[in-house]
Amino acid sequence: MIIGTGIDLVDVARFERSVARTPRLLERLFTPAERMLKTRSLAARYAAKEALIKALGGSDGVYWTEIEIASEESGRPHFVLTGSTATVVTERGINALHLTMSHDAGLAIAYVIAERADAE
Repeated sequence: MIIGTGIDLVDVARFERSVARTPRLLERLFTPAERMLKTRSLAARYAAKEALIKALGGSDGVYWTEIEIASEESGRPHFVLTGSTATVVTERGINALHLTMSHDAGLAIAYVIAERADAE
């Protein structure tokens, strides 16, 4: 059963200006592994984290650096959650998070579906 969805769109150039103006933003928003990526990929990951917060219905107990977007060998993105963020997801009964991201024409987008398997 779907219990939440979230979508977010980021203007890559605007995101890049924000990071240039406030370099510590990278430390507040991204894990060390994510910080090594190109700006357009960071913008898509920022959108994914925002979309996750929307799918969860709010940010209580959720911390940006406890959300990492990693890629499977196939390239498919997925969330790696730690700390209280992982606890919040578990407490809300979510046992699957589906994520898709894209970037093109100066925009980055992410869509998240939070799902719970109902007991039969």
